[in-house]
Formats: sequence, structure tokens, C-alpha cells
Amino acid sequence: MLTLIGLLTICSLVVLLLIGRMSPVLPLIVVPLLGALAAGFGPEAISGFFTDGIGRVTAIATMFVFAITFFGVLQDTGLFRPLIGGMVRLTRGNVIAVTVATAVIGMLAHLDGAGATTFLLTVPALLPLYKQLRMSPYLMLLLLALGAGIFNMLPWAGPLGRASAVTGIEVTELWRPLITIQGIGVVLLIVLAALLGWREQRRIAAGKSGDEGVLVETSTDLHEPSAEERELERPRLLWANATLFLAVLVSLFSGVLPAGYIFMIGLCLALLINYPGGKAQMQRISAHAPAALSMGMIILAAGSMLGIFTGTGMLTSIAQDLAQVLPAPLVGQMHIVLGLFGLPMELMLSTDAYYFGLLPVTLEVVGAQGVEPASVVYALTIGNIIGTFISPFSPALWLALGLAGLDLGRHIRYSLWWMWGFSLVLFGAAWGLGLF
Repeated sequence: MLTLIGLLTICSLVVLLLIGRMSPVLPLIVVPLLGALAAGFGPEAISGFFTDGIGRVTAIATMFVFAITFFGVLQDTGLFRPLIGGMVRLTRGNVIAVTVATAVIGMLAHLDGAGATTFLLTVPALLPLYKQLRMSPYLMLLLLALGAGIFNMLPWAGPLGRASAVTGIEVTELWRPLITIQGIGVVLLIVLAALLGWREQRRIAAGKSGDEGVLVETSTDLHEPSAEERELERPRLLWANATLFLAVLVSLFSGVLPAGYIFMIGLCLALLINYPGGKAQMQRISAHAPAALSMGMIILAAGSMLGIFTGTGMLTSIAQDLAQVLPAPLVGQMHIVLGLFGLPMELMLSTDAYYFGLLPVTLEVVGAQGVEPASVVYALTIGNIIGTFISPFSPALWLALGLAGLDLGRHIRYSLWWMWGFSLVLFGAAWGLGLF
């Protein structure tokens, strides 16, 4: 009976997250609560489940709130804009240089872990160049999406935070083994960008059109910052901000302090350096509070969900029954099988549904076979994360499509096989390195 209630609860949660007609916070809180009540648990037991679950994710939620605000303030100062603008200027007229620069720019722009910021910084700046050279804008979007996918493995980007909330493993501990995979991804993407640039150069020379599917014209002036954005920029403090940015990254890598505390200190220094005065500092915090609070609330809501799923025994019951149904050789390899098909699953599952619905069940199934939770996270994450910005459930992708005037269906047809192939190569590299 508990297995049936658990399956109905998880399926209801996944469906509501997929429909997307309400904030993820609502189903993450309400659906598990109803499941616990249906399973016969009272307020006292549920309170204990809640306390245990929230305790597992408090540090993660803290990190996200301060990390998002920290990177938002650095974006306000214009730290990354000169670098991106300079690369765009350097590549004019050379198709292969443009594709390589696009890949690099996509990765750099995603250093803050926010997909919307990535596309706002890059698409308006690059699109006029692609049009001028008669290059396909779908190629631009493919390269930006791949670069952002690689850097979406950063601990403050979202997926690892969700995985950390589910497993209880500190997010920077999950990230450190992935740095090598990210490095491999960077090299592979630059090589792939050069090859696709060579192919695009040949297509242009043959006189074939690459602009099919462009729905609207985009002004070549969109990349110019507004007057309000110019007021916030601090070009004279560029090196101070760059040093602070690197210091935060080194601190995260070394683990000298908890990640949340590092971002607290980093945010304080960023505000003191760039926006002295209480009023200006509160304005910057307020400007980024919606994004920071939204992510923090999702992580806390996920903590309450996982506390109930774990405390009620639903996940254990589902895993035990599933292990009896699956062929014996497949049970211990379930995470690898799912990882191989992780990218196409992006077309069917949102990020929240993938990490809060699929991951917990997989952990329970393979955990009984002695598989470490970190191994499960790496298999599912590496197999899936490159496809983040091909998913129709990604709001940032819709923003990118709108900025470039492109069609989702054409983007999927153009990019899916390249992205899945790229994902499988990284998956194989991680497998070879023993991550799972």
C-alpha cells in the first residue's frame, strides 16, 4: 500500500512540475504532505519529517541565496561585458573564429549560473554578426547552449544544488570531481565549434541559406546597455572585481570555508567595493532578491518533500518493490542506463522533475546494491545536463528563442543529435575516470 501511495505521490508531483502552471514550490510542499496524510501519518510525525528534511538543505539554500546575489552584483558592475564585447570584435569576418568565440562566450557568460543572463548577454551581441556573415542562428544557439550546459555543472547553477538537496552531500564536494569533466567539455566544445565553423564556412561558400526559421528581425543595437545599466557599471574597478571573482572561485575549490559563508563574504566585499552607501547596497540586493529568494524557496521546499519521502518510507518501499520487478543485472546499473538517455529525457522532464522525482527513486533502487549516492548523481547529471537548453521546460531557452527570433522545433531538430552525442562523449569520459 505504501508503494502505491508513494508512486501516486511522485507521479502527481512530476506531472504538476511538468505542467508548469504553478510555482514549483507549491507541489513540492503540498503533494508530499497529502501523500503522508494518505499513508496514515499524523501532524507529530510529519513535523519530525519536515525538521529532518529542512535540516539537510539549509546550508544549500543559504549558498544559493548569497551566490545568486553575488554574481548578480558582479554582472551589474559590467565585469564580463568587456570580455564578451572584445571577443565579438576580434572575430568579425572569420566564420571559424566566430563559432569558437561563440562557444567560449557562452561558457563565460554562464559563470553566474543563470541561463537568462547568459542569453541576454550573448544573443543580442552575436546575432547581428551571424546575420552579417550569413551564418545560421541555430548554430549560434547550439554552441551557446552547449557552453552553458558545461558550466551548468557549477555548484551555484542549480542542478548540483538540487542533487545536493536530495543526497545531503555538500554541493562543492559534488562539484570537485566534475571540474575535470568540465575541462574535458571545454576542450571538446572548442574543437567541435571549429569543426562546425568549417562546415558552416563551406555551406556559406556553396550559397546555401542558413537563416531559415528566423521569425523576426532583431535590432543590431540590442547589445548596447541601457543608461541605467551604464550607471551601475564600474569600469575603473574591473581588476578589483576580477580579483574578487577569482578569489571566490579558489576559495570554493579549496573548501577553506563553507560555500555559503564564502558567498556571504564575497557579496559583502562586492557591495563595499562597488556600491558604497547603505541605500545603493540595498538597491542592488533588492534587484537580485527575486531570483535569489525563488531558488532558496525551491531548495527549502525540496527539503520538506525529501524529509517526508524519506521519513514515511515511501522511497524505500518503492525501491524494494522495483528491485523485485527489474531483471537482476539491471538493478545495480539503473543509474547508468538512465544517464545514457538523460539528454532525450530533457524533452519530457523538467529539471525539477528530473532531480526531485527521478533521482530519489534511482538512489533507493541502486543504493540497495551498494552504489554510492555520488555515483548516481554523476551518472544522471552528466548524462542530462548538456541538454538543459534544448528542453521546452527551460524558461531561459524561450528567452533565447525570442531574442533570436527562432523556432523551438527547428532548434531541437538542429541541435538534438549534436548535443546528445556531446553528452555521451562526456558520459564516457566520466565513466572512464571512475565517477560511476
